[in-house]
Amino acid sequence: MNNFFNDLQGKINQAMESSPAKDIERNVKAMMTQGFSKLDLVTREEFDIQAQVLAKTRAKLEALELRVVELEAHLAAQAPAASPAATSAASSGPVPGATDPAAPHIIIDKP
Repeated sequence: MNNFFNDLQGKINQAMESSPAKDIERNVKAMMTQGFSKLDLVTREEFDIQAQVLAKTRAKLEALELRVVELEAHLAAQAPAASPAATSAASSGPVPGATDPAAPHIIIDKP
């Protein structure tokens, strides 16, 4: 009896595989795959990876911003002990473009 049901299930599966509905499904799937390949899409896995990278980058940025605030506070605490030439240069105003995010930034390493 069990053999009969296995044979029946096999014949039903075979009929489904060769049915016009299965051909239509394959054709629609192929057309959609081709259409999606023309679009600038990413897979869910790629999206999740980039979301994790962004979260780590944001955390690191927040830590660096906190560190900059701490260093600025430390420098402000040392400002009264600075030389008069340094304080006059600092009081002359901000460096042009320093607060403009679109301005080019140049990093100079001091020896």
